[in-house]
Amino acid sequence: MCGSRLCRTSSGVPEHYPDQVTLYAAYGTNLDPIRMSERCPHSPLRSTGWLEGWRLTFGGEDHGWDGALATIVQDPFEQVFVAVYDVAHEDVTSLDGWDSADTGLYRKVKVRVATLTDEVVAWVHVLDAYEGGLPSARYLGVLADAAEAADAPADYVAALRGRDCRSVFGG
Repeated sequence: MCGSRLCRTSSGVPEHYPDQVTLYAAYGTNLDPIRMSERCPHSPLRSTGWLEGWRLTFGGEDHGWDGALATIVQDPFEQVFVAVYDVAHEDVTSLDGWDSADTGLYRKVKVRVATLTDEVVAWVHVLDAYEGGLPSARYLGVLADAAEAADAPADYVAALRGRDCRSVFGG
């Protein structure tokens, strides 16, 4: 024991990491720092980065009122832009509610995030439903706006805006 809260073990994990904070990687609408500050007011943005070996996709069309829902799946050739937040203990329940993890629609999965300065382990909400279906144009626009607000690269935002989606009339 080194006596410092910042001392790290041989695995690189802080020896005395505070129990009140956990890292969360947002890839959907929670990429937007303003939205996250409203949903989780005690949880600051830590950094942005990439989930390497994961792909953004959609699924659970029968669960969403507005088409398929965002999720991620493992894919060795892809990556997903994320915003990493220090989620305070008092915000976890709120975040689970916003992301429907408290209903079982999404489950928590630990992932490794590559940031500009290091690699961190964070949790994400992953849809517990089959992949497939199209998001609505409105929902896809919200996702792209959130990515843009998080300073995602322009080509990543453009790729989101160019994805196939359901028309306004559900077709």
